[in-house]
Amino acid sequence: MERLNNLWLDSGVGQLSPGQGIMILVGLLLLYLAIRRGFEPLLLVPIGFGTVLVNIPGAGFDTAPVYDALGHMQQPGGLLYYIYEAGIATGIFPLLIFMGVGAMTDFGPMLANPKTLFLGAAAQVGIFATVLGAIGLSHFGVLEFSLRDAASIGIIGGADGPTAIYVTSLLSPDLLGAIAVAAYSYMALVPIIQPPIMKLLTTKKERAIRMEQLRPVSQREKIIFPLILLILVALLLPSAAPLLGMFCLGNLMRECGVVARLSDTAQNALINTVTIFLGLGVGSKMSAEKFLNAETLGILLLGIVAFAIGTAAGVLMAKVMNLLSKHPINPLIGSAGVSAVPMAARVSNKMGLQSDPHNYLMMHAMGPNVAGVIGSAVAAGVMITLVGG
Repeated sequence: MERLNNLWLDSGVGQLSPGQGIMILVGLLLLYLAIRRGFEPLLLVPIGFGTVLVNIPGAGFDTAPVYDALGHMQQPGGLLYYIYEAGIATGIFPLLIFMGVGAMTDFGPMLANPKTLFLGAAAQVGIFATVLGAIGLSHFGVLEFSLRDAASIGIIGGADGPTAIYVTSLLSPDLLGAIAVAAYSYMALVPIIQPPIMKLLTTKKERAIRMEQLRPVSQREKIIFPLILLILVALLLPSAAPLLGMFCLGNLMRECGVVARLSDTAQNALINTVTIFLGLGVGSKMSAEKFLNAETLGILLLGIVAFAIGTAAGVLMAKVMNLLSKHPINPLIGSAGVSAVPMAARVSNKMGLQSDPHNYLMMHAMGPNVAGVIGSAVAAGVMITLVGG
């Protein structure tokens, strides 16, 4: 009986805590949302699976290696520990993904209508407003967030998963699981979250505005732009250079036309491989003791507020620009200023078609959508510079 009792105590079921059971269910829920509902499956599948793995008691997927007094390894670390330390703690995985995103991005719509840069910038208001909100909650004793935590939470408003992960890994690694899940969940829920805000802030007449056809953009412009962008940002805000540098490298490989194989690798094999490990690494931070607390709920609530404010700010900026511009701007494309590429642009296009079946806004919306990626990277650099010291 004693041996049977020891066998039971050594089993996963015998060691399973209520919190671990809850987090395993959370992991299964993420897998359901990804597989059944199609919510960001490329990230939520490995994140959900990583969540299940890290909460299996006794498996040691996230345990750190054990060393003796002389520095000799007595016990190796778990798989998820090494994945996190090698790729996320160092910031390598988010940067590699940014390179792949750059290789898949066309700057043409933004270059054809440079005014859309203002829409991408306006949508970043949600980031800074949420930082202030998180600091306010801490000031009044509602939740305990440091300034570094507030900066990491605010980045959710940019709707850019890799940027959120990069900033959080540098500033508040303990919040990585909650922030990553919030960022990617709200990106997946763009078609649900944005339309009510867009309808509330626009009239049917505004939603039916037709925009002028975009001018053709030469290959030379597309090659020169990422180089100028990188040099300007790197000189003015060096902390944003890693994100924008990899983004611009990927885009240059796409547009220069002489490294098609490298561009194809960045767009497909590399970004897909890194995405698997990034998701597992994020899942390793979703253990019960790190995730099940009041701060996590606060992060989820602040994240959706950040996203809503960013969407509203983009739409309102487009309305203001419409008052000052000779050429009409459909306010719907302002909501695409958040960096959920290309989902936010598709939502703008869909709502435009609902108001006018012949009003195609997709290419116009891609301008602020791409500008939003740049804006979120710059905002990340500002946060790291201001609070990272």
